[in-house]
Amino acid sequence: MIADARAAGVEALVTVGTSVQDSCRAISVAEAHEGVWATAGVHPHEASGGMGGLEALMARPEVVAVGEAGLDYHYDHSPRPVQRQVFAAQVELANRRDLPLVVHSRSAWDDTLAVLDREGIPSRTVMHCFTGGPEEAEECLRRGAVLSFSGIVTFPKASEVRDAARICPLDRLMVETDSPYLAPVPHRGKPNRPALVGVVGAAVAEAKGLDVADVEQATWATTRSFYGLDPEVA
Repeated sequence: MIADARAAGVEALVTVGTSVQDSCRAISVAEAHEGVWATAGVHPHEASGGMGGLEALMARPEVVAVGEAGLDYHYDHSPRPVQRQVFAAQVELANRRDLPLVVHSRSAWDDTLAVLDREGIPSRTVMHCFTGGPEEAEECLRRGAVLSFSGIVTFPKASEVRDAARICPLDRLMVETDSPYLAPVPHRGKPNRPALVGVVGAAVAEAKGLDVADVEQATWATTRSFYGLDPEVA
């Protein structure tokens, strides 16, 4: 998968941890491959498992952010009070360690923003796999967050997500794949992969009426600055 991404021109990757155990796996992948970094966090689906041992992972040089952390009221795999507690603890951790925060929010915008407001939104916060419309985008942008768009921006019915991309300042925008999920059109029905991030970037460029090259350059600059990636990787 990494070789496939390299062949497609993807020179740097961030692999996301969704539990303490999964974060350890992400770190191992990053350790084994140049130009790959990891995040360490507890996804709301895994919140019931707790976050014991998570903070120790923040000392690893491969770890560039806390997350994926947040709230998911669509599936409710963990009780909502537990989700909020674990999310708040990770917001506090990101603030205390001065690390970026990767936020997951699904069917939970009000509570997600409430937790961020109460704990203090980290200075580098990204709304991962952004699924909201212009109203939610404005609320996040007002708080200083970056919006990251996935293959959803290519879906025919996702007009509100495209509207959000359209109004998002280019220097506050990133693109991602969320592999292996959410493969962009015309690859729906197949496992997603990092090599397809360019398809997402092209869709964002179309929504904003910009050249693809301009979006590519801007999103890479934002991503590198946000995560503090090695400037030699470019």
